[in-house]
Amino acid sequence: MEWLIAPLEVSFVQRALWGGLLVSAVCAAAGTWVVVRGMAFLGEAMAHGLLPGVAIASLLGGNLVLGAAFSAGAMAAGVTALGRSPRFAADTAIGLLFAGMLSIGVLIVSRSQSFAVDVTGLLFGDVLAIRARDIAYLAVALGVSLTVAVLGHRAFVALAFDPRTAHTLGLRPRWAQAALLGLLTLAIVASFHVVGTLLVFGLLIAPPAAATYWSHRIPVIMVLAALFGGFATVAGLLASWHAGTAAGATISALAVALFFLSAVAARLRAPVVARMARLRGTVPVPSANGVVLLMVLATALPLAGCGADAEEPAPAEPPPHGYVAGAEETDSPQSRLVVADAEGAIRVIDLITGQISEAGRVPGTVRLAGDDRFGYPVTADTTRVVDGGGWTVDHGDHMHYYRTTIRDIGGVAHGGVTAVNSDKMVTAMVVGSGAAARTLLLDRAALDTGTVTVRGIVDGIAVPYAEHLIAVTGSGSPEVRARDGGVVTPLTEQCLEPRSPVVTRRGVVFGCADGALLIVADGGFAATKIAYPTPVPAAERATEFTHRATSTTLAARAGDRGAWVLDIDARAWRFVETGPVLAVNTAGSGSSLLALTRDGVLHAHDIATGAETARAQVLIEPVSGAVRPVIEIDTNRAYLNDATGRAIHEIDYRDNLRRARTFPLDIAPAHMVETGR
Repeated sequence: MEWLIAPLEVSFVQRALWGGLLVSAVCAAAGTWVVVRGMAFLGEAMAHGLLPGVAIASLLGGNLVLGAAFSAGAMAAGVTALGRSPRFAADTAIGLLFAGMLSIGVLIVSRSQSFAVDVTGLLFGDVLAIRARDIAYLAVALGVSLTVAVLGHRAFVALAFDPRTAHTLGLRPRWAQAALLGLLTLAIVASFHVVGTLLVFGLLIAPPAAATYWSHRIPVIMVLAALFGGFATVAGLLASWHAGTAAGATISALAVALFFLSAVAARLRAPVVARMARLRGTVPVPSANGVVLLMVLATALPLAGCGADAEEPAPAEPPPHGYVAGAEETDSPQSRLVVADAEGAIRVIDLITGQISEAGRVPGTVRLAGDDRFGYPVTADTTRVVDGGGWTVDHGDHMHYYRTTIRDIGGVAHGGVTAVNSDKMVTAMVVGSGAAARTLLLDRAALDTGTVTVRGIVDGIAVPYAEHLIAVTGSGSPEVRARDGGVVTPLTEQCLEPRSPVVTRRGVVFGCADGALLIVADGGFAATKIAYPTPVPAAERATEFTHRATSTTLAARAGDRGAWVLDIDARAWRFVETGPVLAVNTAGSGSSLLALTRDGVLHAHDIATGAETARAQVLIEPVSGAVRPVIEIDTNRAYLNDATGRAIHEIDYRDNLRRARTFPLDIAPAHMVETGR
């Protein structure tokens, strides 16, 4: 039963399960009337009509559910208003609003390149991203839906069969129609997170339509529809987990499949039921009792499997794949910014929720280093370790994402750290530079549990890579070493004045006096020199690389002339003449080079031609003194610290450097590093 239980032990799958079950119940209450009254086209139109509101909310950084609710409300009001016109039929009004709202949504999406990735979530949903508060909202939505369904039952029934009779009985058909539209709107908005704007129809229509094959009574149809939807949710989550398919689409597809199975079963059952009725002399009436029992058992089985028998505890199971004690697994990267001011006050910004947390104080902080999880405030004498609370575990063919408590976990009596690189066993902290550089090795497994343990010190600059250490000595000789620092094998190429080591998917890169040294592990270890195209003065060499995590394109300042871009795949340098810049970075091949000048203007340059493609005034004042802002970059956004403005600016670098969000702070963020990627 491990295939059934293991996925449901993961917290974000559990939230998706409960969210899907609640949405199934909400859709059952509204979808039954949609099917009974033949309002399927209206339901489809309103589902697609969510797109403008969702797109605007995403563009402005607002709440997507509120945007969806506003758009659906506008659609419902338009349908009600135009539907009263004697000039044309109601479906004409619905079709016009459908096309108009969808067109507006597409226009908004096309206006911003930033939707290139996000539009998938808008259209097809992201059930695995449901949070605890979303479940609370869905529970409230279910309560409202059931209240409306119960109180309006008589009016809805009369409206479905004869509006004139409803009017004669004093049931106010216009009010009943408005309430029914409100119920439909609530169901569509509630379903948006699970299956998106395009697949809402699957959960809204398919389960009630399938239920009509098993009963003619509306309350029973609603119950069966909720059970069918719940079964589709459970089975869809399990199927998507094991098959690696999109969860929302899988749930919707199974809901539709249940409809066709019900249709086939009803067709096969009809002759048998009719024959039995003739033998008994009775009229064949469909019975839903067996179906109800079957669906309850099928839906409840996985939920029951998550519990334990109170009298006979289940034997202890091994931890599920990817389990990390004390951490919560999530469905997406938990990106964080660790920032510090000149006095050493540390803050951590959760880029998912926008929450800002205090993380202690490290007086005398002169810089911040970072790796995938930790920020390292560096002083002249010490280096602290701050747990950013989010990280990614790469298993090669898939990823696991985790979050935990933000905290200051200790430090070491070694200052002057210039670079930090980690793998699952070792954290290597480079202290100093040039011939006097040495590397402090920390036990990464101990660090993950909150304990700072020094394993040893290696002469030269060392980086953990491919279950070894890659080191370059002060004399410029690269070596492959064991975890304890012992030499395994020397490498042939030289790297004089080594600096700025970084690890990419292609290998380890060291900056050198005459270019860069790339060391890759491919059956063995091989070193390749990537020399500058021409001799470069010391002041214009690449002394500190920046790049997006996992990217194979690196950027570095080139003195006062411009910036260097190193394409590791092409084994080539490219010089971009930008003039004096304070910070540079790039998202990778095919993206722009971002460069910040002292006047506070952020520039985007085409890497191939060097031409400026966009610029934006980001900092409120020119940068003065020794303050040097940082550009951190990931797959969607770039981040820039504004010490004078006491804020962090989030930049959409794919949309003409549009400022997407600003995080105001109570400190002046002189230093910044991104973790959790």
